[in-house]
Amino acid sequence: MRIALVGCGAVTQAVYVPLLSRRRDLFEVSAVCDLSRTLADAVGDRLGAARRYTAVAEMLADGGFEAVVVLASGSHGETVRQALAAGYAVLCEKPLALTRAEVAALPEGRLMVGYMKQYDPAVRRAEEVLAELGGPEAIRSVEVTVLHPSGESQLAFANLTQARDVDPGLLASLRAAEEELMSRALGESAPAAVRNLYGVSLGSICHDLSLLRRFTGSPAEISYVETWGDVPGSIEISGPLPIRGRFSIRWHYLEDYPAYRETVAVHHDQGSLELVFPSPYLMNAPTTLTVVSAGESRTDWREVTEAFEVQLAAFHAYVNDGKPPLTDVGGALDDIVTAQRIAARYAVQHALNIGGEAA
Repeated sequence: MRIALVGCGAVTQAVYVPLLSRRRDLFEVSAVCDLSRTLADAVGDRLGAARRYTAVAEMLADGGFEAVVVLASGSHGETVRQALAAGYAVLCEKPLALTRAEVAALPEGRLMVGYMKQYDPAVRRAEEVLAELGGPEAIRSVEVTVLHPSGESQLAFANLTQARDVDPGLLASLRAAEEELMSRALGESAPAAVRNLYGVSLGSICHDLSLLRRFTGSPAEISYVETWGDVPGSIEISGPLPIRGRFSIRWHYLEDYPAYRETVAVHHDQGSLELVFPSPYLMNAPTTLTVVSAGESRTDWREVTEAFEVQLAAFHAYVNDGKPPLTDVGGALDDIVTAQRIAARYAVQHALNIGGEAA
């Protein structure tokens, strides 16, 4: 399947370039696009894509591919809208957008939103175990802890090509547009603390929201939100699960922590399941699933199959065979709504301004 890539930054270079290089049985990269011609050339050279662009509209108009993979930073709403309107299938990295309005403006089309942890073999095995135990009705609680070092420390091994050739005026206009979207989501007068919380919720905590969607369904209510420490600091979120039990998420940004670590524990009527995720940038590093059942029996389960690679294969199956993705536009919208509920609960608790869609 011939594809085009939008965005040639860190995740593209560290994750997608090596995976697409070894899955030439499924994909041919026909075109790449980035604001930086330096990055477009670097990724194009590594993947053998002769056509390189710095404008999405021009790339879409030229065509020569069947699908678009959107990997750029920030909101992806407008790029996805353009690609769907042009008739292309789209795989879009999370988050799909910053506002519900962007999602509502999307035309009909084939859209898959990438939350690679949903495709992790350990997560799929945990889903099977939960189904055998009775599903969401058996869950007492879901407890998440994320220890998040800086992106620079996580990617120090990757020898990334850096972009230094993008017009500063263009970058400033893009940042202003992003702030306008944040204002539409949260209101013009939403303070920095609320905007930071919303950004982390959609940029990182959304992975945990996506797992909640798979295990129990999206939470319909947020009971409590707190933040502390220097921005982005630490965040705590809790509330009831949609069927039974409660969830809690504790997310900590630790600049110098030696390695990313994410733990998701599901406690149920007969024991617990614990998932421990490594850094997402370490290809084929296994997630560990530990199953503890009544009588203190314990089973550890690991598989080195790369979740990002399974996700890419699932996109191929979606476009060519019609196999539905794990997250479509509805699931991505659920996460945006939940992130807005998180921001609104925090604002109400601290008597801060909240407006826009989150109000």
